[in-house]
Formats: sequence, structure tokens, C-alpha cells
Amino acid sequence: MSNRKLRMGMIGGGKDAFIGAIHRIAANMDGQVELVCGALSMHPDVAQESGKMLFLDPERTYNTYDEMFKAEAQKPADERMDFVTIVTPNFAHFAPAMQALENGFNVVIEKPITFTLEEAQQLKAKVEETGLMLLLTHTYAGYPMVKEARELIKSGALGKVRKIYVEYLQGWLSRLSEREGNAQASWRTDPSKSGKAGAMGDIGTHAAHLAEYISGQKIDELSASLNIVVDGRMLDDDGAVLLRFDGGATGTLIASQVAAGSENALSIRVFGENGGLEWHQMEPNTLIVRWLDKPAEILRAGTANLSSAASSNCRTPGGHPEGYLEAFGNLYRNFALALSAKIEGREVPEWIDFPSVDDGIRGMAFINNVVASNASDEKWTKYTI
Repeated sequence: MSNRKLRMGMIGGGKDAFIGAIHRIAANMDGQVELVCGALSMHPDVAQESGKMLFLDPERTYNTYDEMFKAEAQKPADERMDFVTIVTPNFAHFAPAMQALENGFNVVIEKPITFTLEEAQQLKAKVEETGLMLLLTHTYAGYPMVKEARELIKSGALGKVRKIYVEYLQGWLSRLSEREGNAQASWRTDPSKSGKAGAMGDIGTHAAHLAEYISGQKIDELSASLNIVVDGRMLDDDGAVLLRFDGGATGTLIASQVAAGSENALSIRVFGENGGLEWHQMEPNTLIVRWLDKPAEILRAGTANLSSAASSNCRTPGGHPEGYLEAFGNLYRNFALALSAKIEGREVPEWIDFPSVDDGIRGMAFINNVVASNASDEKWTKYTI
């Protein structure tokens, strides 16, 4: 156990920002981290007001991240921030992340990790050069029953994995919300801010990461069809992808933000030779395991007989629901425990894991390959990085 809290800075995530507040709740959940500084908005008045709302020291409420890095780097080691969380839109990820690493600060960053694959590769090179740590917040990897599914497949109980079906359905972009004053829709559907993919970049990357994380196999080839369903939109809001994995499995990935009435319906089914498993993000405490020659099992978070990977990421006894915030909190806790151990020269417990810069590179590669496949006349596109 660490002898102090880790000191966190934040870029973006100021007043009225959705994901910034989520990150602060998650970081604070286990008492391992405290927010000590921030450059919370590109608008100085909003940055300062946000700092006051969060009770930050006015001298550590900065108007720009450049100002923050310079000032924090000059502070004594027992005062300066240990890591910075970057919660800006996609196009504003790379520059502050690189500057953080160059100034000796570890990084927590929203996905997709950067605006382009080339930027992600540069970021990986800088992480390796500096030896610093980076957490990519693929939230769904923090759920206990996702970890249980992963361990079940690793154990070989289901036999060789043959089929993987993953889908992520939302309905919040069923209208042209970006022209109705919806700030989230505005930047997420703008290629100059979001990148070359819309729904596939925003939620398809989550689905792809979940499929690879649980199955232990990597996407090797794909065949994608992307759609713009709502007239006037600039990026895909719907799509489907056929998948071939390097371990021999095949499957499908569906991502849509025009599935009217759907909220945040991420789900996955994986089938092996002996049976399959099923997990739904909107019922996250349950993992269903179906066997070829015996009755199905319903596994529940917080109960006995789970793997150490799952039980170590449960916070309450069975029957006490844990959800999105707790999964997010698990990412921060695992990152904080690993970083504290590194700072203090201790070994990291083997059950600790979290998404890294390598996952970020695969996410950017997924976007590139899906967009290329959609534009290609070839049936299959080789998954290249």
C-alpha cells in the first residue's frame, strides 16, 4: 500500500463537461488520488471558474496546459503532480500527451488515443523512451465480469474460440443533433475534431477492444460497411464489420448511433468448442455461460468462486449493483496501484491490468482499416498497423 495519494492534474473536463466529471469521480473512488491542478478549459474564464468549483488552489488553476506543465515541472518532487488526465476532444489529445511525457509526467487519456495512427505511434515511442506510464480509459475492460469472461476463456474451459459477436447500439444521434445545439454531437460528428470515423471511431473502437480483450485473439482481417443514415451528417453513424481473428475465430461487429431507443447497449457473445458466454453492459453484474452438454450457468459479480482477476475488481457483496462508475474507478485504482508501486520500487500485483498505449494503437488501426475497407472493392482488408 502506498504511503501517500497520487497527485493528479487535468486538461479539459471543466464546467459542464460530461466525461471530466466521470474521471474525477472514478479517480477519487478509492482514496488513492487527489486532483491538485488543472487547465480545465481553453477559455480562461471557464478554466478559472471550474477551478473554483473544484476547490483548486487558484495558483494551480492554469489557463493553458503549456503553462501548467512548465509550472508543475518546477515544483519540488513532493508537490508536483504525478500524472495528468487528458479529457479533451480527439483532435486535442496528442499535443498535451506528448508534452506531458516530455516533462516527466505519466498520462491518463481518453480514447481514441490520438487523432491519427501516426500520432499514436509517436506517443508509444515517447512512452518507451521515457519509461513513463499511460492509461487509456477503455472503460469496459474495468468491469469484473468482463475480466471473469476473459479468465474463463484463458482457462480453456470453453475450448478453442470459434465465434465472436459484439455490438454497440446507441440511439442518441437518430436526429441531426449536431445542428440543434448539442455540443457532444457537434464535435463527435465533425471530421476536423473527431477524425475520419464517426460511430466506428467513437463506439466501434470500444467494441473492437472488448472483443480482443475477452477473447485473447487479435483482429487479423476485416470487411466493413459504413453508413451515414441521417441526411446532412459528415461521418458514419452506423456500420457493420465482418471479422477474422488471428486465433482462427470469425465474427461480426456492429456499431450504430441511430438505433433509436437504444441507450448504451454494448454486448458480446463468444463461443468455443464446448460452450459460449454472454455479457451485456446494461446488466453488467451478470455473465451467462452456456454449455454444449450441461445446463447454463449464471455468474454474478461479488459472489464466491470467481477468478482473482474478477473478485479483485469487485467492490461490494453480491446483489449490490456495480456499474459504469465502478468500472471506471477500477481503471484508475489499478493504474494508481501500479504507478505507486513503480514510484516506491515495489512489485505490481499480478491481477492488476489496464489498457495501455498498445491498445490505443490498435484502436487507431481499427479506425484506419475499417475506413479503408469500406472504400475498397476488395472483400477482405488485412488489418495493418
